[in-house]
Amino acid sequence: MNGGDVKHTGGCHCGAIRFEVLAPPILTVIDCNCSVCVKKQNKHFIVPLNKFKLLKGHTAITTYSFNTHQAKHNFCSKCGVQSFYIPRSNSDGYGIVPHCLDEGTVKKIKYEKFDGKNWEAALAKNPHISAYSKDTK
Repeated sequence: MNGGDVKHTGGCHCGAIRFEVLAPPILTVIDCNCSVCVKKQNKHFIVPLNKFKLLKGHTAITTYSFNTHQAKHNFCSKCGVQSFYIPRSNSDGYGIVPHCLDEGTVKKIKYEKFDGKNWEAALAKNPHISAYSKDTK
């Protein structure tokens, strides 16, 4: 673990899906207002692919995709909970839903608003979001 990252563990409601993720104890969580994030209350933090490990549930994952089909909204086929997904803005990383993490490792959550209704313009105004999935070893 580098850069102050800690190992967080988490999963879906029924336990069919379990994962671990390396991320700081103080999370920067994106609060997006796009159509799917609003409907799912999809507040998430982003990590590089190599900081995420699926421990259990490879066959329990179902994926929903729409519009540009770049985002892959993964959820448990048994209980329906989405605990992580691949965001359109960061196809080289995972968006982790913090309320699906086990208790004890998150010290604080800071929220960052993202205007997903105007996705292209919002990403252009906030290019740092694309860097969230880059490993800064």
